[in-house]
Amino acid sequence: MKYLGVKIILTVVIIVLAYLVVDSVITPIQFNKIKDQREKQVIEKLKDIRSSQMIYRNINNVYTASFDTLIEFLRTGEIPVVKMIADPTDTTFTKTIKDTIGYISVGDSLFGKRPGYVLDSIKYIPYSGGKLFNMDAGKIESGGITVNVFEVTALYSDFLKGLDEQLIRNLIKSKEDIDKYPGMKVGSMLEASTDGNWE
Repeated sequence: MKYLGVKIILTVVIIVLAYLVVDSVITPIQFNKIKDQREKQVIEKLKDIRSSQMIYRNINNVYTASFDTLIEFLRTGEIPVVKMIADPTDTTFTKTIKDTIGYISVGDSLFGKRPGYVLDSIKYIPYSGGKLFNMDAGKIESGGITVNVFEVTALYSDFLKGLDEQLIRNLIKSKEDIDKYPGMKVGSMLEASTDGNWE
């Protein structure tokens, strides 16, 4: 009887230890899988913002730091549809003539092939509970000339909300230790770059 009690206690201890070992392996794997899925969606939004900013700059000669301005531009801005034809007076067929045949909405140009795309949603960080991307724009000196720059960021702590807190802290610390942004970002306010930190 005495040995039966010890066996039961040992069995319970072994089961608990086995669970803890398995959980310590599975939790980081599940965390990384969900992190990768969420990063992918954040990156898609950052790419959308970058594309919108690039067209905005082409038309307005500056980037904008305001989502309201950018969304209004996507909704009402237009870009010309240009047809390139060969110059009939050029016998070498190397010269072309640009002919504007109409205009298309900027929003339709960028997102027309994505049914149900809501322009207002571009400013929200996925999985953040409604937090906005941090967006800034301005000018810097680079190589002796003034260039327009913009930067859009989303912290890990915003879009990994609801996941293991310790693993989020570890991820943030690992990025800060190597002087990297603790999240996802595109563009830079310090250099003339429109690259994302995932590229």
